[in-house]
Amino acid sequence: MTNTEKPRGYHGIDIGGTKIELVAFAVDGDALREVHRERVATPGHDFQLFVDAITGVVERGDAALGFAAPVGIGLPGIVDQQSGRQLSSNVPALNGRLVAPVLEEALARRVVIGNDCQCFALSEAQGGAADGLPSMFGAIIGTGAGGGYCTDGRLHRGLNGIGGEWGHWSMPGHLLERYVLPVIDCPCGREGCLERYVAGPGMSMLHRHFGGDGAAPMVLAARANVDDPIAAKTLEAHLDLLAHAMSCLVLVLDPHAIVLGGGLSQLPHLYQQLPAAVRRHLFSNAQVPPILPPRFGDAGGARGAALLARQQLSASAS
Repeated sequence: MTNTEKPRGYHGIDIGGTKIELVAFAVDGDALREVHRERVATPGHDFQLFVDAITGVVERGDAALGFAAPVGIGLPGIVDQQSGRQLSSNVPALNGRLVAPVLEEALARRVVIGNDCQCFALSEAQGGAADGLPSMFGAIIGTGAGGGYCTDGRLHRGLNGIGGEWGHWSMPGHLLERYVLPVIDCPCGREGCLERYVAGPGMSMLHRHFGGDGAAPMVLAARANVDDPIAAKTLEAHLDLLAHAMSCLVLVLDPHAIVLGGGLSQLPHLYQQLPAAVRRHLFSNAQVPPILPPRFGDAGGARGAALLARQQLSASAS
């Protein structure tokens, strides 16, 4: 392939603490058509074994496509823009490593690395729940809270590559006072981050705070449906705190839709009750954008990574 030819396919790789998933896509017009999918365990504590695992799945993906395709990778955490080193990863072997250059050398091709939450947003902006909209925000609410912002189907990563990290905004004092909540330290080095209250572990923390046993979110939702008062109070408080966060996204970005991802995106009451709760935190005449479930769910990470590789490589070629 010459430098002027567009790639005929892409590999998208979604990396988590327990699994590496590769999906090989062939370019079919403007769309990506899945050709091959494979999952292997993540070697979380040995960097060379990690590189070997990536090399193996890419080689098998190349065989399925019939050619060597560029690689996009979605990783938890961020890449330091000055040093190029991976930060805040839940794969310990990658922390502080120059991941992209090592993989580019091992694979002999371009490798584009992005945040996994941003890859989710891009996947839902192109062919997903927000396809065709002028703008959207993909809000992950799972073990943590993060996201990505897209306009016209393109992801905006920002100066530091951290665009969409809404989970590390601070919880306002009046909401902490309303529910008599403690200021909780965050692994990012700050305290009082929204993530610590509205992500899955945050909901369990709220339940303990109100006198419960700290059950998982799905269990709490089931209990609330059978009139468990502590579970119901937990869901009410969580909804209010999450609505504040979503209202801030509306005030700052004014997206045409918010697509929820992560484990808590499976809670039906969020789609039923969150829009009205967000409205209570906004100006009286402001519209709440549609709050939508994801089209691709957990399968969107690898797809979004492939789309990110296409976006960045197309931009660098123009």
